Amino acid sequence: MIFYDCSTAPNPRRARMFLAEKDLAPESHDISIAKGEQLGAAFLAVNPRATIPVLVTDAGTVLTENLGIAAYLEAHTPEPALMGRTADEKGLVLMWNAIVEQQGGMPIAETLRNTHPAFQDRAIPGPDNYAQLPELATRGQARTQAFFALLEERLKESSYLAGEDFTLADITAFVFVEFARVIKQRIPEGNSASLAWYAAIKARPSAQL
Repeated sequence: MIFYDCSTAPNPRRARMFLAEKDLAPESHDISIAKGEQLGAAFLAVNPRATIPVLVTDAGTVLTENLGIAAYLEAHTPEPALMGRTADEKGLVLMWNAIVEQQGGMPIAETLRNTHPAFQDRAIPGPDNYAQLPELATRGQARTQAFFALLEERLKESSYLAGEDFTLADITAFVFVEFARVIKQRIPEGNSASLAWYAAIKARPSAQL
């Protein structure tokens, strides 16, 4: 396997944590988004859509999305199970992973990409340029607060997002919660269930990567 990473971006970190939880250490290449290396000819030859992470499998298949990478790794190395064991668990993991991406990852990304000078005319990842829209950043800030409330409501009921076991959904949520610092958002101090969940994941070796 060959893994294309970016040490400063949240989506590659999700795949990096998943690999670490599986105790897998493939050949790795760091692609600097800050330097625009994802738009260079060498990387575009790997992924013409210019997004990171990328995992090239043992068979040479190029996987460019976190969910596809996770599904491959779960099948390649089933233990520890990070995507559920029973039919119900598998459904809950994918459901909560999607909720976190849509309700957490998207508004954080919209806020950052539509305000930060580094993303001038780069408001959407990929090979094409898109202008920043300040209105999306305003909405993104409000949606991020709603995301923290959603997490707290769920984690009052369950140790982890998809049930009693740590899964892909928790990796996704943890990475986005940490990345929210770039838009000056944190888990509110009164959200005790979320803070306990966060501390438990922060202590895992994979969270140090």
